[in-house]
Amino acid sequence: MKQSLPLILAGPIIRKVSASQISIWLTTSERLEGYTTFNCGQDKYDFEINDNQGIQLGKHAWVYLLQCEQTFPLNSVIYYDISTQHGTLSRLLPELLYPGNDQFSLIIKDQADYILHGSCRNPHYPSKDSLVVANQKLKKSEIIDRPSMLMMSGDQIYADDVAGPMLVAIQQIIKQLGLFEEHLPDDKLSHCSALYNDAYNLYHRDKILPHYTDTTNFLSRVNLYRSRPIFSASEHQNHLITFAEFFVMYLLVWSPTLWECVTLPETVPDLNSKWQQRWQKEKPIIEQFVEGLVEVQQLFAHLPTYMIFDDHDITDDWNLTIGWENAVNGHPLASQVIGNGLMSYFLCQGWGNNPEQFDDEFIGHFRELYSDYQHQQHCDLMWQLQRFEQWHYSIATTPKVVVLDTRTRRWRSESNTNKPSGLMDWEALLDLQHELIEQEAIIIVSAAPVFGVKFIEALQKAMTVLGQPLVIDAENWMAHAGSANTLLNILTHPKTPQNFVILSGDVHYSFAYDIKLRHSKSSPDIYQITCSGFKNEFPNALLRVCDFLDRILYSPHSPLNWLTKRKNLLISKRDHNGVNHNKLVNKSAIGELRLDSDGKPEQVSILTAEGENIHFIPR
Repeated sequence: MKQSLPLILAGPIIRKVSASQISIWLTTSERLEGYTTFNCGQDKYDFEINDNQGIQLGKHAWVYLLQCEQTFPLNSVIYYDISTQHGTLSRLLPELLYPGNDQFSLIIKDQADYILHGSCRNPHYPSKDSLVVANQKLKKSEIIDRPSMLMMSGDQIYADDVAGPMLVAIQQIIKQLGLFEEHLPDDKLSHCSALYNDAYNLYHRDKILPHYTDTTNFLSRVNLYRSRPIFSASEHQNHLITFAEFFVMYLLVWSPTLWECVTLPETVPDLNSKWQQRWQKEKPIIEQFVEGLVEVQQLFAHLPTYMIFDDHDITDDWNLTIGWENAVNGHPLASQVIGNGLMSYFLCQGWGNNPEQFDDEFIGHFRELYSDYQHQQHCDLMWQLQRFEQWHYSIATTPKVVVLDTRTRRWRSESNTNKPSGLMDWEALLDLQHELIEQEAIIIVSAAPVFGVKFIEALQKAMTVLGQPLVIDAENWMAHAGSANTLLNILTHPKTPQNFVILSGDVHYSFAYDIKLRHSKSSPDIYQITCSGFKNEFPNALLRVCDFLDRILYSPHSPLNWLTKRKNLLISKRDHNGVNHNKLVNKSAIGELRLDSDGKPEQVSILTAEGENIHFIPR
């Protein structure tokens, strides 16, 4: 274990780029002094680092978003480096340089004709990490052949499903970074240090996290599931609670640096045999995950990366129903957990997606957390973030990329607080429609597939009828009539683009659908392309059953389609060249999408974590 912290804790990560701006995210253990340099052929630009670009969160923790505004060349190689008080990044982090280079490199493309995409990266899922194999492929290619971007469409962390070794590592790093001491609204645990030293801290947080009473459905009224946890993830024994825990988890899943400051014991005292066995199972998986992090850090340093949250970035089933939201708002500790998740999301994801959205006053509230922590200020900031409605954004490429917020602007059910909310409300969908005006082609990023596996959606609807939408994660676009019908009308309206590509994740398997209007000679071409997860998979036996029944019951010409909201659409499920004939591919993978000049897919494929290329073939 290292005795002192290195300057760079995580990063650099290339975030938003355009012809007029390059943004670079990184975290440091000291206040950063120096400048960022870009070499663009004959032109060289230096940008001084200033305190307005950073936020101090602890004695040894700063977050920086270096926003460099200049007229940058498009479709040309740009080399960059950051000079600091301890030397250049290329000298401090030589292992992150691509072979043959003495500086970092990037390219700003005006055409979104090659995109890497995916979601769901669970560090302790027992598979390899597909971001590792993506980087191994990228560093062998010419710079001009790199993708336009990496789009991460949700579950960049699993705040609700944390391995024991990961939680122990997080809390070791919190202490070393000297992050601010947070007050907790709990009678027994008044501050975060008390939580970290509590007997229920490891593998028993379900005994700390709040419950609520539900009497709105049939099963509750017959005394089944009457008292239920607000945080409903099946593996929530180590659910993150404090801001420091959320924040440090990002650092530990994006960089290997701080793992050198961690010591994981072989066994943990005071755990019974069940949890000792869990620890022994999780520890080698986490260690294998850490071995690949240098590849992930290298990938982020060379490829523009965009992100949007899904539920696990905050908690499972986040805002699924208005009843769930009411339960959270009615319990101060639950509300603080959600607020802490959003604070860390802003710092590590949202800020870099669209820096112009956040002014100095907004960012100043984060600076006050360390300089003058007061619980009321903390609560006010969390309240502001939970009501913030500008997490969505677009990327000005051709085709234009529109990234949806399907979590915080929901179409709440007015008839039953236990019914799933629509993924976007009326106003949010109108905003989407305005984004589509005068576009010939468009790429929409929706965390959840707009067109999912119909048999699975039918199971979700059945559980909703029984009043148990949380049991099977009854969360899909078609679960709410208002949002579903409005979105379908937008997609099929004659004045909207003729080519829609929808990129999704969430579901832990991959598939591709081609969609057209039935009985129409002027139908738009719609492509639903789903890749999930980067490091996660669906229970295989269950998925094989669902895949088979979906193909039988909901084939393109099945009469059962007329009972669905998408009855006016002809959905063709693409085959692939994998080892089996299932439509759904159940492998940890990263998606690769190549578009032609009209914005239509010319290659839809996934690169599995094992290095296998699987192509989805149009009929």
